Amino acid sequence: MEDVRANLSSLFPAAARPPADPPPPRQPHSAADLAALIDHTLLRPDAGWREAEETCREAIAMCCASACLAPRFAARARDMLQGSGVHLCIVVGFPHGNETPEQKAFSAAQAAAHGAQEIDMVVSVGALREGDFAAVLSEIQGVRAAAAGAVLKVILETALLSDEQKVQGAILSAFAGADFVKTSTGFGPGGANRQDVALLREAVGGLCDVKASGGIRTLEDALGMLAVGAGRLGMSATRQVLSSFGEATGC
Repeated sequence: MEDVRANLSSLFPAAARPPADPPPPRQPHSAADLAALIDHTLLRPDAGWREAEETCREAIAMCCASACLAPRFAARARDMLQGSGVHLCIVVGFPHGNETPEQKAFSAAQAAAHGAQEIDMVVSVGALREGDFAAVLSEIQGVRAAAAGAVLKVILETALLSDEQKVQGAILSAFAGADFVKTSTGFGPGGANRQDVALLREAVGGLCDVKASGGIRTLEDALGMLAVGAGRLGMSATRQVLSSFGEATGC
């Protein structure tokens, strides 16, 4: 970890120092507490508006943090979610992250114009793997600037990275202005696991938050991710997870 920080200090001198202490682990005591930490997600490529509409209705009924959707649903979802307290989250560069920085920035600006309050962008995994840190930094900063008022989450696709690369991506994301560093798209070779969440939290400390996403299908999964440092969870099995509290899932 310290070697990674030292290597990145040429871009960010402050990266050589350990980050601020992280917040204490979230400990939800009810279904409502947990729902407030969940991005209720629909990102299947075959999903249509009826399913996106139902996802929004479910997110409202359960009082989730957000409904996370594909860009083409943004404008209509904004109208549905308006005034509900549930944020609209739109993905950018999804799911592979291979768009140019200019394309990602444009997509983020358009999503924000259509009402997105949160942006989940996929980093250029190839650039991160080959150590092109300036490119990774630049594209995240471009999206940050294009959607300045939105919560920004940077997806690393951790299953494709070594532990060293996960730490590098997390630190770069935090110093580029991300609000969260996120494990996975859910479309890669693997999803979130406790070891990766704990590693990302150690890397960023209190500089930004951590979102666990991909394969979270049980209450045990969800609570385990929170216990090791996640501050947000992305899932489609939200109602199933919340119902495991043994109480109503409404708020």
